[in-house]
Amino acid sequence: MSVRCEVCASHKLFPLVYLYRTLDRSSAITLPTMPVPRSIIQQIKQVIPPLNGTLHKGQSGRVGVLGGALDYTGAPFFAAISALRLGADLSHVICSPTAAQAIKSYSPDLIVHPILSEEASYAKVEGELKSLLSRLHVLVMGPGLGREEYMQTYARLALSIAREQAMFVVLDADALYMVGKELSLVKGYCRAVLTPNVVEFKRLSESAGVSPDVPAKERAGEVSKLLGGVVVLEKGPTDLIASDTTGEATSLEASKLDEGDEERQRVREVVEVDVEGGLKRCGGQGDVLSGTVGAMLAWGKCYEDGAFGDGSIPTSRLPLLAAVGGSMVTRTSSRMAFRLQGRGLVTQDMLPLLGKSFSEVFGEDLWAGDKGRL
Repeated sequence: MSVRCEVCASHKLFPLVYLYRTLDRSSAITLPTMPVPRSIIQQIKQVIPPLNGTLHKGQSGRVGVLGGALDYTGAPFFAAISALRLGADLSHVICSPTAAQAIKSYSPDLIVHPILSEEASYAKVEGELKSLLSRLHVLVMGPGLGREEYMQTYARLALSIAREQAMFVVLDADALYMVGKELSLVKGYCRAVLTPNVVEFKRLSESAGVSPDVPAKERAGEVSKLLGGVVVLEKGPTDLIASDTTGEATSLEASKLDEGDEERQRVREVVEVDVEGGLKRCGGQGDVLSGTVGAMLAWGKCYEDGAFGDGSIPTSRLPLLAAVGGSMVTRTSSRMAFRLQGRGLVTQDMLPLLGKSFSEVFGEDLWAGDKGRL
């Protein structure tokens, strides 16, 4: 595991990430790769719900996945079930009626809402989305969304509502296509995590106006800066996770973050996760990642709301921690599944291994001993 950190801030919350106070990109310090600081792992552990009997149903995360149309039913299933397999309490799929029956048949553990009807009035769907999203901690958008105009319209609506309600959001697949066409949908919203693959990242970089002269490993940070501090998880042979809130587009107010001195939140950080993954790439693994990051963001929202933890980690820090944790667990489950299945690996092989992967990455101690086991 490696991390490359470019950071600028004046606080001392995360000493092993080496913080530097500067708002000028030219004076930022690029550190060589090094083992992931123990501080990052410890911070992630702090936002993982305890399994000690103190929480009731829902306080370990309520996840929503918006996607699923006529041609796409597997992707939203993979994202939603991955959130459950990692440890979220409840997982909802918000989809088109044309996809609902198939998704319901995949698992009785998912709660399926077929409200994104092409024939429904905009006002009706808006009311249903507002009611539903008010009960969730995070919204994962993109898996199985498709590019049909009515689905893209509902996705824009859902993202707007999520921002109004200060929800954490994960944007993947065709939600990234949507954002690439209209950057204002996500610009300045620091509660968002974007998870582009190679093709999606190239398209997003061009839309954001990143110069082709920027070195490859700095582009994720540039996208984050130009989009106002969203966290960018650039998938690849190693995952690059970047958060840059030093740009003019960043606004704590737009993100509904009230954490005191705004200048103190001006941070640039790049984490490179090189946890070994499987050698077989197949459709659906990115959906698993969306689900695991979504689950960790749901835990972060519960942490922010005071369901558990001491509240010492700033809310603005939670998206980056969720992205790092989700990346590490997903890559580990891919490696485990590949060792079992080899060339025949399919995404479903990863699902039952997410719990074991979590334990390998974060330790058995998070079971809270025998007390936490059912």
